[in-house]
Amino acid sequence: MKKSAVQEKKNARILVVEDENHLAEGLKLNLSLAGHDVEVATDGEMAIAVFQDNLFDLLLLDLMLPKVDGMKVIDEVRKLNKKIPILILSAKDAAIDKVKCLKLGVDDYLTKPFNLDELLLRVERILLRSSWNQQEEFPQETGGEILLGQSTIDLGNGKAVTPSGNFVLTEQERRLLLVFVNNPRKILSRDQLLKLAWGYEEGLETRTVDNFIVRLRKYFEENPKRPKHFISMRMRGYIFEP
Repeated sequence: MKKSAVQEKKNARILVVEDENHLAEGLKLNLSLAGHDVEVATDGEMAIAVFQDNLFDLLLLDLMLPKVDGMKVIDEVRKLNKKIPILILSAKDAAIDKVKCLKLGVDDYLTKPFNLDELLLRVERILLRSSWNQQEEFPQETGGEILLGQSTIDLGNGKAVTPSGNFVLTEQERRLLLVFVNNPRKILSRDQLLKLAWGYEEGLETRTVDNFIVRLRKYFEENPKRPKHFISMRMRGYIFEP
C-alpha cells in the first residue's frame, strides 16, 4: 500500500503557488516551522511545471496568477492527479468562484485575508484526511547503491556519480528509477509507470514518462540514442536492464 509523505514522516511536501512574494515567503516560513517541506511557485506556468516534476502531498493555490491563472492550474493538476488535495487561498470571495473551484475538484477554499492559525489547522486536517485515503502502490523504499555502466547511484538520497559529473536526482527521477530497480527485466507500460512512480490515474495521454526516460538516458547511458539500460518496447512501454 502506498505511504504518502504524511504517513512516512511527520512533515508533508507542500507546493505553495502565490505571486505575492511577501505572502509566499510568509506561508513557506510558517508551514516550514510547522514541520513541512515547502516549495514555492510564483506563477501558474511554473506551478504546472514544478508539479509535473515532483511529488507533493498538498497544493496551496492562489487564483489570480501571472501567465496561467489558478483555474487552469487546477484543471492541469487534476488531469494528472485526481486525489492530491488542493486548498485555494484567494481574494475572490464570490460564491460563483468558490462553486467553480469545487466543481473542478478543490478540497477547501480560504478567502484572503485569512487567519494564520486557521490556515495551519485546515492544512493539518486536509493532510490527515488525505493520509486516510491513500491506496496506490508505490515502489518500496530502499537504500544502498547501484551501478549503471560507469555510474553509481545512491537510491536512498538520489546522489549520482557519473563520468560527466556528480549531481542529485530530483525526487521524481529517484522515484521512477526505484520503480525500474524493483522491476528489473520486466516490461512496464506507461500507465503502470504513471501509477507506480507518480500516483497518476490510468489512461492519461501524457508525455511525462517519455520525458523522464530521456533524462535518465542522458544521465546514465553511454550512448542515449542506443540505450542499454532504459529500453523502449514498441507499443508496450519500457524495460530496465541493470
